Amino acid sequence: MEQNVRRTGVINWVTLLLVTATAAGLARMADSATGITGVVFLGLGVLVALVSYAQMRLEERERLEQLEFDELKKAKGDSSLFAESVDTFPARRSREQYEKYVLPGFTVLLFLAQGGAAWWFWRWLDGASAPRVERTMLTMALFAIFFLVLFLLGKYSANLARLDRQHLLRPGAGYLLLGAVICLLVAVAEGSAFVGFPRLDLYLARALTILLAMTAVETLAGLVLEIYRPRVKGRAGRLLYESRLIGLLGQPGGLVTTAAQALDYQLGFKVSETWFYKFLERALAWIILLQLAVLSLSTTFVIIEPSEQGLLERFGRRVEGRAVLEAGLHFKWPWPIDQVRIFETRQVHTITLGVVPDPDLDKEMTVLWTRPHYAEEYNMLVASSQTVSVERAGDKAVPASLLAVSIPVQYQVTNLVAWAYEHADAATLLEQLASREVVRYLVNTEFEEVMSTGRLRAAETLQLRIQASVDAEGLGAQIVFVGLQGVHPPIGNRTAAVAAAFEEVVATIQHKETNILSAQAYAAGKLPLAIAEATNLLSEARSDRALKVATASAEAGSFLNRAKAWEASPSVYGQKNYLDTLVRAIGPARKYVLTATNTHEVVVLNLEEEIRADLLRDVVLPPSGGAGTGAR
Repeated sequence: MEQNVRRTGVINWVTLLLVTATAAGLARMADSATGITGVVFLGLGVLVALVSYAQMRLEERERLEQLEFDELKKAKGDSSLFAESVDTFPARRSREQYEKYVLPGFTVLLFLAQGGAAWWFWRWLDGASAPRVERTMLTMALFAIFFLVLFLLGKYSANLARLDRQHLLRPGAGYLLLGAVICLLVAVAEGSAFVGFPRLDLYLARALTILLAMTAVETLAGLVLEIYRPRVKGRAGRLLYESRLIGLLGQPGGLVTTAAQALDYQLGFKVSETWFYKFLERALAWIILLQLAVLSLSTTFVIIEPSEQGLLERFGRRVEGRAVLEAGLHFKWPWPIDQVRIFETRQVHTITLGVVPDPDLDKEMTVLWTRPHYAEEYNMLVASSQTVSVERAGDKAVPASLLAVSIPVQYQVTNLVAWAYEHADAATLLEQLASREVVRYLVNTEFEEVMSTGRLRAAETLQLRIQASVDAEGLGAQIVFVGLQGVHPPIGNRTAAVAAAFEEVVATIQHKETNILSAQAYAAGKLPLAIAEATNLLSEARSDRALKVATASAEAGSFLNRAKAWEASPSVYGQKNYLDTLVRAIGPARKYVLTATNTHEVVVLNLEEEIRADLLRDVVLPPSGGAGTGAR
């Protein structure tokens, strides 16, 4: 059995070496990033299998040495002649020296190789090219063969190590099974590149690089823990170069066994012997497949919101005929065959030029020139018509000034296909185009004009220029709004004096505008009132005139009528006027009528003036016994 184990160790090492050499050339020929990254794991597996085989040989020599010593003791009978000493067991001493010096040194080199390879591959993948499509079929076929060979051999070695308790076979078996998984991933990546989705190769290479970094961290942790591990005589320690992470990836079934043992220990009874656990253990693969199927089915439909549009891609390429998906529910092939990229095309997007926003400073309501408004403000070059002399005679400053300005640019995507497919990063390109037009405009514009009255005109001109640049590049976007806000001189040592001068000018302009508006308000209040009073006086005069004319006409007509009545009957007219005068004269007076003539009545006349009836209203009588009288 020991010879069988050693032979298996040699076969593992030779197989890993041949597969590594062949896979390296094949991956390099096909430009497969996943294959090149996976070759590192296979190469590390070659080293681990070689070191494991050497340790296996040393342990076998020690076992044979111990058997020979035991046989000699039995044959001679005198145990004093064969007492154990340092020189008695050279094979054991060689194995101990190997485990004390060689294995830690190899583990340190293994950690450096893993960490250095992870760092190098992470940087190299930024510029890695796509796989060559013309060689994908050959690469896919050969790596599929590698997968089958490594899987069968690794499974056999893992079972042999588990049944015969050969712990030195575990590291090589783990790398064999991991190599099988990597070869399968390379075949999948090559198949994906063949059908038009080459980016999967890069994604898998990134994942393998992260796994390589994780194994480096695990190796380093094992080295640190080995320093503080208690040494018990007769008890073998854990292999430093054995990765439990790689063993878990190569044999995921061990995770279920470990979980069952942990449950048995925590709960105090054999959970692994229950019918539910046994059913779960048998059906776990089908349950996982069912979950993956449900997950894949959930990727067959997509919901696009009213403010969005989607681009349907099949193997990374636009699907003609249904490229742009409008709002609603849409069905597609499951991922990774089809995928939908969603864009908010019906919303207005904003980019801010000239500044780097700061959420804390945005909350401030007061904007002062002497304080920063954003996390960072860029100084813009603005033309100036004034030439300022400097200290050196004969020299004059360049007719230009610096200006800090925040320019929000709002846009909306109108052609999604052009926006997404005709440019690598349309949003960044739009920002760069807008920045170019802003710089070109400000360098040809007066400083004082931008600071005062030219903001609105500058915003309109910039909007037109940016839209023209966007249309020339075919971005498929519409510029909705361009504004200029927070315009001020750069913040510096001379900013306080400049700010005070500008604030004085601005305050004067504001005072002037205030006076103009106050005068306009006074005029708006007084003029209508004067017009109303004049209209009222004219109306009253016209009314008086009409009354007097009507009265005079009525009196004239009455006189003519009286004259005709007098001419018709002077006596009747006179008597009538007399009676009318008498009625008007004695109407208010009190009168007593005496109708009897044959009696002698004594009439008593009370000539005292009576109180008028209107004075007796609301009279309040005092209560009985009261001392005063009150009236309202």
